[in-house]
Amino acid sequence: MKKVAVIILNWNGLKLLKEFLPSVCRYTSPQLADVIVADNGSEDDSLVWIKENYPEVGILAFPHNYGYADGYNRAIKSLNYEYVVLLNSDVEVTPEWIEPLVNFCDKNPDVAACQPKLKAYLQKDHFEYAGAAGGYLDRYGYAFCRGRIFNTIEKDYGQYDDITDIFWATGACLFIRRTEYLEAGGLDAGFFAHMEEIDLCWRVHLHGKRIVIIPQSEVYHLGGGTLDSSDPHKTYLNFRNNLLMLYKNLPKKEGRSLLFTRRLLDTAAMVKFLMSGEWKNVKAVWKAHTDYRKSKKQYKCQPQTNLLKSFPETNRNITVDYFLKRKKIF
Repeated sequence: MKKVAVIILNWNGLKLLKEFLPSVCRYTSPQLADVIVADNGSEDDSLVWIKENYPEVGILAFPHNYGYADGYNRAIKSLNYEYVVLLNSDVEVTPEWIEPLVNFCDKNPDVAACQPKLKAYLQKDHFEYAGAAGGYLDRYGYAFCRGRIFNTIEKDYGQYDDITDIFWATGACLFIRRTEYLEAGGLDAGFFAHMEEIDLCWRVHLHGKRIVIIPQSEVYHLGGGTLDSSDPHKTYLNFRNNLLMLYKNLPKKEGRSLLFTRRLLDTAAMVKFLMSGEWKNVKAVWKAHTDYRKSKKQYKCQPQTNLLKSFPETNRNITVDYFLKRKKIF
């Protein structure tokens, strides 16, 4: 039995599979891992192409599009490996990318999850937005990374080449113990897509486990493979899911105060969209807040520990640092 399942979630992604699956098959050690495509009810020729060109790739064919979160939940529950990798279909891997991840976790049983260094497929000397060299949250729950704050992305010149603890690992290439994934409850299917890996990592921390960045492993992410960054639906998911994540993972009293501030800051973002004439994004933020109020009722039990006080980096206010103090790098 191999240790690792590298799971690529696919939905009508034949073009991406043709571009990125070859590197995954070429550079993933067949002694360590199986490559598996979990298909979310695609209607293109994805599965036919895989069978004809990469018969060694396993296929899990779902009848419907269950979204990123529930698609992965279903796939991971149905497989039995020590480790699983949630790998986006628009990621190019590099030689021996998986070995450092396996080796470190084998030697450190308190580490539940990790990620490689994530760099940009179209600008390979720069980090990539979705995870860069490891993610954190600031005191108000805004996500940022070593190598990326808001839309400022740093060039990689080895400044973040140390293995270190992080708050969240990117969902573009998330390496995690299957038992820890399941014990933490997996990805929140209610999120559908976006922010769900940060929410999962928060719950992993609440179980007393560590998450790290292993920069000795390096992959390249195209980004925007599912939803373009300017898509109002992506704006909606990010705003709604961020609020839900804070509500469910913070102690009730502290969460109430923080969420009041966050909603004021989100209103400022909505005003910025309004002044820029981005009407669809204004509507997306408004709908995100409306649906947040409805959706939060499903979460009945909040933790007693505020993990935003447990990491030195989470004491930052990146909005003030970035826009007022002009501190644009990690």
